[in-house]
Amino acid sequence: MKDSFKDRVVVIQFPGVNCEYETAAAVRTIGLDSGIFRWNEDPALLDDCAAVILPGGFSYQDRIRAGVVAAKDRIMDKVSELARGGKRVLGICNGAQVLVESGLIPGIHWEKVDLALAPNVMADREGYYCNWVHLRNEKSRCVWTSRYAEGEVIPIPIAHAEGRFVTEDAGLLAEMKKNGQIVLRYCDAAGAIVETFPVNPNGSVENIAGVSNREGNVLAMMPHPERATWLRQVPEDLSGRWGRDRRGAAGEAGRMESAGPGRAFFAALRGAKEGDPR
Repeated sequence: MKDSFKDRVVVIQFPGVNCEYETAAAVRTIGLDSGIFRWNEDPALLDDCAAVILPGGFSYQDRIRAGVVAAKDRIMDKVSELARGGKRVLGICNGAQVLVESGLIPGIHWEKVDLALAPNVMADREGYYCNWVHLRNEKSRCVWTSRYAEGEVIPIPIAHAEGRFVTEDAGLLAEMKKNGQIVLRYCDAAGAIVETFPVNPNGSVENIAGVSNREGNVLAMMPHPERATWLRQVPEDLSGRWGRDRRGAAGEAGRMESAGPGRAFFAALRGAKEGDPR
């Protein structure tokens, strides 16, 4: 049906992604409908959707480099059109790589790609790294982080091999800072920015974990909020408030299904005035 995705939060399924169903499930926890949209469906079906999410995984097997093939897919022309029109777009992990490769992020010079997500460089090895990290929510116009306080520390998992934000443009970072586009930065549990591993898990410049466009409606983030949507997903040995909550909920099924630290990214879709997502 032509209106099958009207008012739904659409999760785009490229060949090789593997987080689309849990991402749609995370959206449903905040009371919004969500549907899976295959890359080869009619792009016009997205005209009336509520928002677009590009999930994690390995689109097109990460051939050439992560996200670059999906970024050239015709569906991204529609996503770009929607983003320029103010529609909310979120790219998670591989989805972030697609947004960067397509030029939507940082969206300063639309005619070229300004950023890259390079292979991880860590203290004693390179490549894939999976662990829980901490993010600091920076001052920005980003709608996707509107439910978090400025400076709030968010525990969340990462799982990627090419997540290191880099640029060859010396003036780009200064412009992004001026625009408030550096939205999320890797930090320690107390919120301090430490440039070395493991606080900075991939060597990303300025400890960048998430970047928005200038308008704030498009966010590319490497960590996985859908894997921190329920309290049951939080590690029992995590430090701080979320770890205490998780340990305190042991054996109580109802509490285990309550909100985890990543749910507020999705709750932002409902607007900032509709109650505390946590």
